[in-house]
Amino acid sequence: MLSYISNCLYRTLTFDLFFKSMSTEKTNLHTRNRHRERYDFPELIKSSPELEVYVFTNNYGDLSVDFSNPDAVKALNKSLLKYFYRVDHWDIPAGYLCPPIPGRSDYLHYLADLLADGNGGVIPKGKNIKGLDVGVGANCIYPIIGQREYGWSFLGSDIDPTAIKAARAIVSANPDLGNVVACRHQPSRQHIFTGIVKPGELYDFSMCNPPFHSSAEEARSGSKRKVQNLSKDKGKSPVLNFGGKDTELWYEGGEAAFVRNMIMESKEIGQQCFWFTTLISKSSNLPFIHGMLSALKPVAVKTIEMAQGQKISRFVAWTFLDAEAQKDWARSRWAKVPAI
Repeated sequence: MLSYISNCLYRTLTFDLFFKSMSTEKTNLHTRNRHRERYDFPELIKSSPELEVYVFTNNYGDLSVDFSNPDAVKALNKSLLKYFYRVDHWDIPAGYLCPPIPGRSDYLHYLADLLADGNGGVIPKGKNIKGLDVGVGANCIYPIIGQREYGWSFLGSDIDPTAIKAARAIVSANPDLGNVVACRHQPSRQHIFTGIVKPGELYDFSMCNPPFHSSAEEARSGSKRKVQNLSKDKGKSPVLNFGGKDTELWYEGGEAAFVRNMIMESKEIGQQCFWFTTLISKSSNLPFIHGMLSALKPVAVKTIEMAQGQKISRFVAWTFLDAEAQKDWARSRWAKVPAI
């Protein structure tokens, strides 16, 4: 369940298409996204020489990497994290999902805008601002980018003990993350917030990239098709290099069921978190999700669209804090936040 950064499979496999759609100037990524221009591979290689062996000139005449090769994708991510986010040590276990950083960054920037809406247009920054990353995964990408961009602190949860161990290893290997990023194992597949959020803890936001497959077979079929589409050798049998673990890719009932459970549990801790948010991969799930939210009567619900290249994504946000509670929250937690 909470290793379910499962959309990252889809987004990783469409990373190459996203790259090809980027112009040398602007894209429709968020204006603060560091990845609005083509990657400067010569500069990335200077920062991370090990990337060089994976870089080649593609059919568009541009430098790129083979996005069907997991080693190439991992090397690219390592170089991006080092060059843009000052992360010197980053690794994930074999077979775990390797997320596309531009799209992950966008979610955080739009989330920052959401917080700013309740703070007089000013983005709350600093380690006193705390996020909960549901499904932190082995890669720990959201906490890394959120901390580097806005100075936020994070708690990451995951149902996979190996993912938690890997995320903790990343934090330990980068000492400046140690006092601002923590990880907790979720022992129950039936729960999301229960057992993770402790009494008295406050979170300025939660975020999640939920699983959108409803079965292992559906996940494997989708993975095989997308890897085949990305492979440079179309006649070659694809290796499911981005397949990840079954628990990373699917949840019984799919995305809608996962988010339904998240919404139900969010009500129980409605005064401990300002904004609950989750990515929604399938727009066809929005009516159901909005219906679930309507039944629980949150104070506000927002659907925020994002675009990466030609792909449209979105996240849904909701809060149970009334107007006065929102003002009190901002005054007590955000007004005194130091600049970073």
